[in-house]
Amino acid sequence: MSQVITAKLKLNLTTEQKSAVRDTTLAYRDALNYASTIAFDNGKSSNGATLQKLVYNNLRSDFKLGAQMACNVPRQVAATFKSLQTKVKQNNEAIKKGHTKKRFKGLDEAPKYSSRTVTLNYQRDYSFKADQCVSIGTVNGRIVVHYEGWNKHLNLIKTCPNIGAAKIVYQRSSKIYYLMVSLEIELPDIDPTTITRISGVDVGMRYLAVETDVNSKSTFYSGKASRHRANQYQKARKTLQRKDTRKALRRLIALSGRERRFIADVNHQMSKEIAKPNSLIGLENLTGIRDRTKSKAGIKASKKQRRANRNKVRWSFAELHSYIDYKANLIGSLATKVSAHYTSQSCPKCGHTSKGNRPNKGLMFRCECCGNELHADLVGARNIAMRTLLVRQDWTSTGSLSVSPDVSRDETKADILQRFSELRWSVDTSPHHSGTPLGGG
Repeated sequence: MSQVITAKLKLNLTTEQKSAVRDTTLAYRDALNYASTIAFDNGKSSNGATLQKLVYNNLRSDFKLGAQMACNVPRQVAATFKSLQTKVKQNNEAIKKGHTKKRFKGLDEAPKYSSRTVTLNYQRDYSFKADQCVSIGTVNGRIVVHYEGWNKHLNLIKTCPNIGAAKIVYQRSSKIYYLMVSLEIELPDIDPTTITRISGVDVGMRYLAVETDVNSKSTFYSGKASRHRANQYQKARKTLQRKDTRKALRRLIALSGRERRFIADVNHQMSKEIAKPNSLIGLENLTGIRDRTKSKAGIKASKKQRRANRNKVRWSFAELHSYIDYKANLIGSLATKVSAHYTSQSCPKCGHTSKGNRPNKGLMFRCECCGNELHADLVGARNIAMRTLLVRQDWTSTGSLSVSPDVSRDETKADILQRFSELRWSVDTSPHHSGTPLGGG
């Protein structure tokens, strides 16, 4: 089993080297914007090969890019257009279904690139040398730079047989350039018989994550501090937007980066706690969750509802899932996606499923059939854990595991939901909490 990780290396550049890297990043950014304009003018093309034929010669002559960089630019632009076209398609479908009235405007004009990043190919645009140095190709010639980083990453670079592409990234606040290197490491395959722990993770806003295993040991990760920080960022953003000055714009950019790093840090902390050895961790398949959940918006929504919508959209649960996934792999565990349908409405004790089990969509779950009462987020986590146990049983019997099962067909979805409805938690439904390590309440 292979796992891709990213090593972050700090480049110790001299004044001349820093000028060369700066010129390269700016030229690459200008080349991206040029290729983006050409693609937009040619029917918003997302075909990398076609775009490369249109821009390659100009990228080499006008922007002084190397051969590989001139190939990477159209690929990156084509991928951007393909992603935006997918969003347009999803937006049109959501409008037809009545989920939204807003039209996605990402392709109304050519996408603009502003970050100073350069994609480098290993053994062509960059290569590692002795004495912890790296050779990097620039528009002003090749330079050899000393780098530093985390000792584990430095050791992996010396021994890893599969080193992939890298990116030069500029950190505006510290004015430092970093080299982000992709490393593909080999990990031993996991035998289902070695899995000793099954757990489920339910995500939300009041509690960013609730984790429980089949032994009823549960952990609540509070979102109180995170929501408070998010509201502070929102207030600061509104104040700066009203000023509408160049200084305010610079502060907005800095604020955006600070908020993004804060979210990533909290997600890293939670994922490190959730990813435990010898575990099969069940995660909700949140694909299309915004289309399946309706919430009030616009003038019909109260101030409290608008704040809840803002917090729900801002927090990156997909990022949390990705962190859990790769950290689990590194310690001999696996994460798998299970269907999120009805996890908050199904009673884990008797299997009864109804919207009425969640009175007023509150925090308490009260089963209309058996009277079982439990915290609603814990109910969701238990349902996910039981579905993960079912995945483990299938894995043991068939010898294969799908980390993200395809449930697109209606018949398949109906069969899976029927199997889920037959699952039951143990008779003892009293939760055992192990505390709230990230904030309180």
